Parts: sequence; C-alpha cells; structure tokens
Amino acid sequence: MPIHCTIKDRIAEIVFDVPPVNAFDSETWMAIPAIVTTAASNPEVNCVLIRAEGKGFCGGVDIKEMQAHPERITLLNRGNYLTFKAIRNAEVPVISAVHKFVIGGGIGICGASDSIIAADDAYFSLPEVDRGAMGGASHLSRMLPLHKVRAAFFTGGTIPAEEAWRLGAIEKVVPRADLETEARAFCAVIASKSRKALVIAKEALNGLEERDVDRGYRWEQGFTLEMYMHEDSQKSRDAFVETGKAAKF
Repeated sequence: MPIHCTIKDRIAEIVFDVPPVNAFDSETWMAIPAIVTTAASNPEVNCVLIRAEGKGFCGGVDIKEMQAHPERITLLNRGNYLTFKAIRNAEVPVISAVHKFVIGGGIGICGASDSIIAADDAYFSLPEVDRGAMGGASHLSRMLPLHKVRAAFFTGGTIPAEEAWRLGAIEKVVPRADLETEARAFCAVIASKSRKALVIAKEALNGLEERDVDRGYRWEQGFTLEMYMHEDSQKSRDAFVETGKAAKF
C-alpha cells in the first residue's frame, strides 16, 4: 500500500508515498478515509500526523487517470469527499506536515486538518481551472480569507508557506530538514493531553464553525461534474498530460 500508518507514543503517523508526485488515483483516494478513521478511533491514539515522502506533499488527483477514464470522476469525487470528511470528523486532532507542493486534493487534506506545519519550501495551489475541474475552495476557505481564495482559484497561482503563515493558515514554518522533527514535537504536545478531552474539544470546535465545510464541498463537486462534461475540460486534461501546461482558449 503506497499509504501506510504507524503508531508510536500515542501519535498515528500516516505517510503518503506515491511516486512520482503523490498524485492519487480514485482507488487510492477511496482507501484513505478508512486509514484515517481507523487511526483516529484507536484508543491508544491521541493525535494523527499526516505527512509525505518524495518530491512534495500531494499533487492532488491523478490527471492521467482522469484523461484516460473520465467516467471515473464520480468515484474520484466520492473518494475526495470521504477523505476530507474523515479528516475533519476524526475523533482526535489531525495535523498535516507539508513540504514543496500542496496541490488540489492536498489543499482539501490541509483544509480539513486541525493544524498545519509547513516546510519553508512549501506552497499551496488550486489549479482546477487549468485542469478542467472544480473543487477545493471550500477547504481553502478554512485556511485563508475570501478574496485570497478567489484570487488563487481564478489564477491557479501559488501561495508560498510564508504568505500562508502571515494570513494565519499555518501554525509554523520550519526548515525543510526539520519538518518531521518539528511536526512530531508539535503532535507530542497534543498527544500528552487527555484523549477524552481532545475528543470532546474536537467535536466542540467542529460544531462552532459557521458553515458546514463538507456540505460546501459537496456543492462544489456538483460543478466539478458539470465542468467534466464540457469539452473544455477534456482539452485542459489533454494539454496538461501532453505538455504539462495549461490549455489555451
């Protein structure tokens, strides 16, 4: 399994390792929710840490799969939705430790998390408009102000870790070499608390949010399906797979 979980010192560490860029196909997205839920519901776990090996944290969805099998969009949508929901509704706090690129579905993972530790080389991006897709703004809106989210979505531009930290999305920015150590240390502070207190606190904090993130993401996904049915969507995927660049319209 390209995603594995280990438990030590009351911290469940979930690691992505899907070469070359941690871009997940629909089958992988469908597998993640159970991994997260099982880890968080373990009575010996007080905190869940999500991190990645390789070139970057998460390259989002496997565009090559969607180019070859556009009919799998509903399965992919469901996998995304259930993954983000599982993270947000996990019994205990979930911390994401990110490096280099955090793209598309990686935004959903971070936006659903309770806190983020970022390497100084990390950046966040929602290139959906350039990939013939939609979705992700609901979770990015848990991290950043409205107009920053819209600018990022419409342009497909990147938000460096330092900028995200300045806007309050990130708890701490650390040197890339120190990311794992710093993330585990942060999780250790949480893991030292009463599990019962953490479970109650997580439920209470989720209930205080002004909007239902999961419902908002479901709303977005309706537009994802609509976009996938348009010829411009296939043109965008073809251009990305063939040239690595956005299509020209």
